[in-house]
Amino acid sequence: MSPVDIRMEKGRPAPAGPPPRMRASWHLRANAIVVGWLALTVVVATAGDVLPAPRWLLIHVFLLGAVSTAILIWSEHFAVSLLRVRTPPEGGSLARLAVLNAATLAVLIGMSAGPWQVAAAGAALVVGVVLWHAAMLVRLVRQALPGRFGHVIGWYVSAAAALAAGGILGGLLAADVWHHGHERLHAAHAQVNLLGWVGLTVLGTLFTLWPTVLRTRMADGTRRASRVGLWLAGPGLAVATGGLLTGWRWAALAGLAAYAAGGLAALVPLADALRRRRPHTGASWMLGAAIVWFEVALVADLVVVATRPAHEVAAALAPLLPLVLAGFVAQVLLGSLLHLLPAVLGGGPARFKEHAALLERGWAVRLVAFNLGVPLLALPVPGPPAVLGWALVLGSVLAFVGLAGTALIRARRLSTAPLPGAVGAAPSPVAGGESVVLSGGWGRWRRVMPAVSGVVAGCLLTAAAVVVATSGGSGPATVVATGSRTVDVTLSGMSIRPSLIEAPAGTVLTLRVTNTDAQRHDLRLGTGERTPMLAPGRSATLKLEPLGEAVDGWCTVAGHRAAGMTMRIVPKGAAATSPRSGGHDAGHGRSRSGDRATTTAPGRLDPGAPMMPGWTPYDATLRPAPGRTEHHVEIRAGDTAVQEVAPGVRQRVWTFDGTMPGPVLRGKVGDVFVVTFVNAGTMGHGIDFHAGATAPDGPMRTIQPGERLTYRFRAEHAGAWLYHCSTMPMTQHIANGMYGAVVIDPPDLPEVDREYLLVQGELYLGEPGSEAQAAKMRRGEPDGWMFNGTAAGYDHAPLRATAGERVRIWAVAAGPSSGTALHVVGAPFDTVFKEGAYLLRKGDPGGAQVLDLAPAQGGFAELVFPEAGTYPVVDHTMRHAEAGAHGLFQVRAR
Repeated sequence: MSPVDIRMEKGRPAPAGPPPRMRASWHLRANAIVVGWLALTVVVATAGDVLPAPRWLLIHVFLLGAVSTAILIWSEHFAVSLLRVRTPPEGGSLARLAVLNAATLAVLIGMSAGPWQVAAAGAALVVGVVLWHAAMLVRLVRQALPGRFGHVIGWYVSAAAALAAGGILGGLLAADVWHHGHERLHAAHAQVNLLGWVGLTVLGTLFTLWPTVLRTRMADGTRRASRVGLWLAGPGLAVATGGLLTGWRWAALAGLAAYAAGGLAALVPLADALRRRRPHTGASWMLGAAIVWFEVALVADLVVVATRPAHEVAAALAPLLPLVLAGFVAQVLLGSLLHLLPAVLGGGPARFKEHAALLERGWAVRLVAFNLGVPLLALPVPGPPAVLGWALVLGSVLAFVGLAGTALIRARRLSTAPLPGAVGAAPSPVAGGESVVLSGGWGRWRRVMPAVSGVVAGCLLTAAAVVVATSGGSGPATVVATGSRTVDVTLSGMSIRPSLIEAPAGTVLTLRVTNTDAQRHDLRLGTGERTPMLAPGRSATLKLEPLGEAVDGWCTVAGHRAAGMTMRIVPKGAAATSPRSGGHDAGHGRSRSGDRATTTAPGRLDPGAPMMPGWTPYDATLRPAPGRTEHHVEIRAGDTAVQEVAPGVRQRVWTFDGTMPGPVLRGKVGDVFVVTFVNAGTMGHGIDFHAGATAPDGPMRTIQPGERLTYRFRAEHAGAWLYHCSTMPMTQHIANGMYGAVVIDPPDLPEVDREYLLVQGELYLGEPGSEAQAAKMRRGEPDGWMFNGTAAGYDHAPLRATAGERVRIWAVAAGPSSGTALHVVGAPFDTVFKEGAYLLRKGDPGGAQVLDLAPAQGGFAELVFPEAGTYPVVDHTMRHAEAGAHGLFQVRAR
């Protein structure tokens, strides 16, 4: 039986009258979205090493963007056709697609650029829209009369539930709320999405697709087999997911075994159809091969789960992706197109035969080539065989695309048949001289099959591109293995030890990588191998190809490579001038962590340039200390804020509470500060308050994204104190904006008319954490200097005062490497307080020209402006002033 309404006729003429109005335009618009996602997938794959986490990004653009959109469109369409019910309102369908695509964008942007809340919100929207879709399918079943095909919808609804579960797990991954269980979450997330959302959808479709392709009747026991299969596969997948999450390997194994049993039960009626009619076309052989690869992937999945700890499952399953995505999903789609495209092209029985003969030309060679290529992609074989695998798979796909394009051009030129989908479209011939007339459901599909053909070709080409992009090319020339060696590698303290590994050419190296640090690290090699992100105490193993040339390795966490967390593997006696260092990343100062500057900053600042529209200066006004003696505050670390750091220059900065500098804390001697520190960023951060006296082991430790700690200290000493991020490399975290001030008033501090705070910091333009930026920090060569986070900001938003008023200017030198010589042109200081002591008091005969502070020092100076006018405030180290450490006081007359 066909999965639609099929009427057997003896060439009865088509009824007169205009064809019914179809929703082809809706389907065309909807599939244009799929094509757009595929175009984006190609862009991401082509970008390769330039983009953050290219493998993750490409897989999610492909599966969450293109495939999920297509499933949403076509599962609804098939449900309507199989159940023979009224098509749901177009508005609801469009709304679901819009929400799904907006949610997908949020997931991709949030995970790639942050903040994580955007990705988590996107995952929540994905869950909501697939549950909405499932509810719509259930409503269609309730509206339908009893029929033979209703059981298929159960598979679609279960698949939607699986994606909902996968979306929840994806949101947890984005939020990193359980970073110690990250790998278990990842494994469960991958299993429930691939085996559930994709696997259950395809298995449900095969009940009707397979006998249609074989041109035989549907087995009598199909409905029962479908129900048994779903009752095994659905709960089995749920148990497997729970087992992976909890680390109960045998529970996960039992669940996967139940899922596999459900898959076998679903294949029983397919085998029955096979006994009645052997594969005799390219489409039937390709679908049969897809089913075999799915079973092979399931067996391999069972072996991995049975032999690997839960936290290693995700990495171990990576080689199985070609079996599922290319061997199974791609061949199902290609086989379907090979069968359906001749009918879609129209033109009557004669044209049908011509189109079918053209599309099946050389199908046996293409089938063999494709299925020889799949294992070469999945197995851990050296570079050349893997390239051969892609050549075989892509060659087969490109051959089909070429033939399909020729058929489309021929049909466009020669066809005189009615529009596809019209009642009376030319029938497709089958054995025995009878004919099959497609009813409205298939007729609508015929209108959009060219778009679906493009989707299939784009999916496969994209899958090939990601492997090529992430491998850094086709690899070096083949090197004959001459021996093997295992090396223990540790990640700790911004170092990879050993930092240099030498081995004879041809040595097959196995690196046992262990993170002995208090924060997470990973190791990526220029040849493409990489460990997962390793929590403290975790290990992973990398096996390299025979050593033929120098290979660079590094940690991909933001700033760690730039801080020196690198290694090199060198063949003995070989020059190390051309290492395998990761394509675009080599020599260009790119951070492999995905931390990118929002705006490409110029190499030279122009303090006189105008500020961008919407710029708001940091409020330098200092409020009096609150009257209470215990202060409870929350400070959130982040690394995705964008700030105008100089006139016309915006770039991403790392911040406390979203600003550079962070919030000001003020109190009196003896006050207690209880600070709740929350890491809302995408990397580890810590905090160090110079105003407190406490052992740094606990409160100053680095915490991971999503974690929080409480920092409690008593302010025993007066002064203007620095606080800053305590995570290594500290230079980068401070220089990129993670600093602020704590002001503790000296006893009996007199009142003044106005108080301002200026925190001076260095400005390093460019991508936070990049090698180019870090090199400037190591040399102590900032691009500029800033008061309160913006170079020359107070030139454009002057500080205010009135002639005759007493003004107190608090100052802190945040550095990280240079201090300040704070000076107000035209108004000497009559009071200077530095590092807890008065150097000069009002009434003393002398005066002061500058408040000089070394890095991390603080204090205040007081002055009275003698008359109205504009008074520059500068760091009197003139190159600092000329490069941004400059502002203005606008003083009005009394």
